[in-house]
Amino acid sequence: MSESKEKTKTSQAEAEDEVIEIEEEESISVTSFIFEWANAFMVALIVVVLLLTFVFRQVTVSGTSMTDTLNDKDRLIISSFMYTPQYGDIVVISHGENYSDPIIKRVIATEGQSLSINYDTGEVSVDGVILDETYIKGTTIKLRNPTEIPDKIPAGYVFVMGDNREGSLDSRSTEIGLIPVENIIGKAQLRIYPLSQFGSVYA
Repeated sequence: MSESKEKTKTSQAEAEDEVIEIEEEESISVTSFIFEWANAFMVALIVVVLLLTFVFRQVTVSGTSMTDTLNDKDRLIISSFMYTPQYGDIVVISHGENYSDPIIKRVIATEGQSLSINYDTGEVSVDGVILDETYIKGTTIKLRNPTEIPDKIPAGYVFVMGDNREGSLDSRSTEIGLIPVENIIGKAQLRIYPLSQFGSVYA
């Protein structure tokens, strides 16, 4: 009987040891899972912060110079990484010498291109080709203090206009003038607000 009891105690002890080992393994497993999840979260957070800092930014449209393409209070995502301005791009421009706040306009001509505006007909030509500007509102009119457009847009500059051609102060006026490329913060990519118009800002 004594021997039988000893065996029973030994079996119980071994069973308890196995339970303890299983519980310790489960505890280690849960801790490991939490650590891995927290590590993945931190990496994702860092990536998002870097993207928002160096690649993507959020801006809010102020004013009506880009209607009907963009409206006042629209919220946009813009990108800046490895960006080179092209015709048709909607860009956010940092403040210049004659204006204090960033502005949003559309690139019409880039360096090396010739630009002409026929204010009698409202036609805009780049390199001798009349642009098919389906995005504009109103007629391209002459603004106060008109800019003297050079034969070719100089290196490092672009000519921009708002889509609301009768309600936009832009490169047509010396108050804005030609825009240094280095003053372009980024290109508008996506409208995120209002949600009913969520999507690309390009038709």
